Parts: sequence; structure tokens; C-alpha cells
Amino acid sequence: MPNRTSGSTPRIGVLALQGDVREHLRALRAVGADPHPIRRTGELADLDAVVLPGGESTTIYKLAVAFGLFEPLREAIAAGLPAYGSCAGMIMLADRILDAAEGQRGFGGIDMTVRRNAFGRQVDSFEAEVDLAGLDGPVHGVFIRAPWVEQVGEAVTVLGRVGSGPAVGRIVAVRQGNLLATAFHPELTGDLRVHARFVDLVRARQR
Repeated sequence: MPNRTSGSTPRIGVLALQGDVREHLRALRAVGADPHPIRRTGELADLDAVVLPGGESTTIYKLAVAFGLFEPLREAIAAGLPAYGSCAGMIMLADRILDAAEGQRGFGGIDMTVRRNAFGRQVDSFEAEVDLAGLDGPVHGVFIRAPWVEQVGEAVTVLGRVGSGPAVGRIVAVRQGNLLATAFHPELTGDLRVHARFVDLVRARQR
């Protein structure tokens, strides 16, 4: 999947099988990207990056397999396609998943161990301020059946942790090379800084 010419508007696919797809499309468009929903393998061509939305990771995995997207997208990410995953998307980018459903796999790419539904069930959803490295001021994090990161490899940069409450110190934002992941949903808050940071990452790779 070759990059297009340097300085062009990044063409970013949003995996549109399940989850908060429209919110990511809207946020990406607002920060100057050219977003497209992705449901078929042919739609992977000429992408500069991909976003894996929040939703239900087991369902996303099963649908990706059913639509023939799982292996092509896994291979593209392994080959260097930039990717950002929020919540379920973070799970899908993890090399190792704890409490996964039987047979569940992720695309992988980030050397981390993620615990699925770590913060609890739907009724345990919450919102909290998260300080993210490199951003001025905290990000308002929306955590919905969210994962957390239990372990990272040496190549992974921890960008954010829970700042208060019983899960204080838990890792909820990471980056490894061209891959970015958060346990929370910035696409639901109107704060575009995480999406802008990802688009900047993609643009830097185009140069």
C-alpha cells in the first residue's frame, strides 16, 4: 500500500464493521484528513493509514474474518501501515490479549499485553481526565467497557495513565512507531487533539 505524494491530504480508512465509525470519520475530517469507511479488501488500496474504532473486539474480529479483511489488514499493519485504535481498537492492535473470547485474535503490531474489559462491564463505564505526553492540558477520557495495558515491551512508549480512582496508574495510551492506541474514546468528546496527533504522525511518514 504505497503512500501518496508528500504533502497530500492523508487518506485514512476507518474499519467500518462495527462500533463508533461515524464519530471517527467526523473527527478525522475535522483535522484535515480524507477519511473513508472500509468494509471490503479492495478499499484497503492506496490508504495512508487506518483507524480501528471502539466497539466490541470479538465482533470486530469475527466480522473482519467473515469479510476477508483480517489477514490483509494484519499484514498491512505489520508492513508499516500507520494505525490508531481506540478502546476495542487498542485490543485489536495488541500482540497479546488477556480475557479474550475463545479463538479471538487481534491484528497485533504493538508489543503490549492488554486486558479486555479491564475496567468492568457497561455499567462500570466512567469518564476521567487523562494527561497525555506531548499534549497541553488533559484529555477528557470516556471509558466504556475499556481495556487497560498490563505490560509493554521496550519499543513501546507509554503516553498516558489513569490519574485517580481505584485503577490509578493503569496504562491507557501508548505508541509504538506508526501505531497509536488509547483505551478511551476521544472521538466521543469533541476534543480533536488525539486525532490531530495521529494525522500529524501520518503526514510525517509521507514526507
